[in-house]
Amino acid sequence: MIKTGIDKISFYVPGTYLALDTLAEQHGIDPAKFAAGIGQSKIAVCNHDEDVVTMAAEAAAAILDIEDRAAIATVLFATETGIDQSTAASVYVHKKLDLPSRCRAVELKHACYSGTAALQLACGHVTRKPDRKVLVIASDVSRYDLDSPAEATQGAGAVAFLVSANPRLLEIEPVSGCYSEDIMDFWRPNYRKTPLVDGKYSTMKYLGALSAAWEDYADQGGRAFNELAQFCYHIPFTRMAIKAHKQLSHQNQAQNDPNLYEPGLRYNREVGNCYAASLYLSLVSMLETAEADLTGRPVGLFSYGSGAVAEFFAAVPQADYRAGLLTERHRGLLDDRRALSYDEYLGLWHAPDPQDGSATTMRQGARGRFRLAGIEDHKRQYEAV
Repeated sequence: MIKTGIDKISFYVPGTYLALDTLAEQHGIDPAKFAAGIGQSKIAVCNHDEDVVTMAAEAAAAILDIEDRAAIATVLFATETGIDQSTAASVYVHKKLDLPSRCRAVELKHACYSGTAALQLACGHVTRKPDRKVLVIASDVSRYDLDSPAEATQGAGAVAFLVSANPRLLEIEPVSGCYSEDIMDFWRPNYRKTPLVDGKYSTMKYLGALSAAWEDYADQGGRAFNELAQFCYHIPFTRMAIKAHKQLSHQNQAQNDPNLYEPGLRYNREVGNCYAASLYLSLVSMLETAEADLTGRPVGLFSYGSGAVAEFFAAVPQADYRAGLLTERHRGLLDDRRALSYDEYLGLWHAPDPQDGSATTMRQGARGRFRLAGIEDHKRQYEAV
């Protein structure tokens, strides 16, 4: 069988964030509620001229050279923060990255799971056409109602990865365990800008889906729990991943060792929830901050999307994988950000959203190359600066 997986990977986050200590002070609560209760310290906040397309283009541009662009046959854009009910966000990115016209460009949606659906589809495509590559992008903006219990779990970010045959970073193993169930734990009707969520119910369903997906993974011939050197989980907030690993350890009658998941929490703790990109931000965090050399040592990944679909699978870091990581760039993106005051945060939360299609010009605030310049005649106008 042809070895397929992730050849290159990168992420992008906006240049502004809200410290959760600031949010706690505004609401008159103990900051420990966020630090210890949900395990978060910051939430990334988009400027008005940033959205899922601009973040996606920034993340992808960092990993593509001329040869990569020529070999890309498909672009798969995973998001639940769609910008159009018809046109896929992938076609905007396709244009910004100057990709070949002989290319399919598709948007995928299922809450926070769609990045994994895109990855598995990409591996299948490369198996059929090993001389071609697939660009997968997961990009989302997590936004909840002001003063709601979920407000502290917002965030924004994009992760882009290039899927190829004989990948230099990670082989995605073919065995996976899946689980689906029709539930209403988190959803956003077309008429709402922010989602509806039943937090306690969603947590319960997440953990139940993890157990079921693991059982299917084991039944399909997956690796034993003690064969996996690290674990990465979908992270709506880092305490959720801690709960998940505790349960999975108990299910496998193993010791709950924080060293097996802590490297995968570090970046997410500083960014917040980025929905479809969340698991893959955790993956980058694990690869770039784990002290041990993971070459040839399989790592477990759990993907969950409310509604609900879940999948457990494994990936194997390849020889000299560290040489292909963009650790310095990523650390710079996280460190070189500006903290927002609460009033500044409110101003960005209330983003311009002309429902009648009236012309709107966006004030420049994005730190990257790509930005949303405005909306005119119901059309989004992007530019490179």
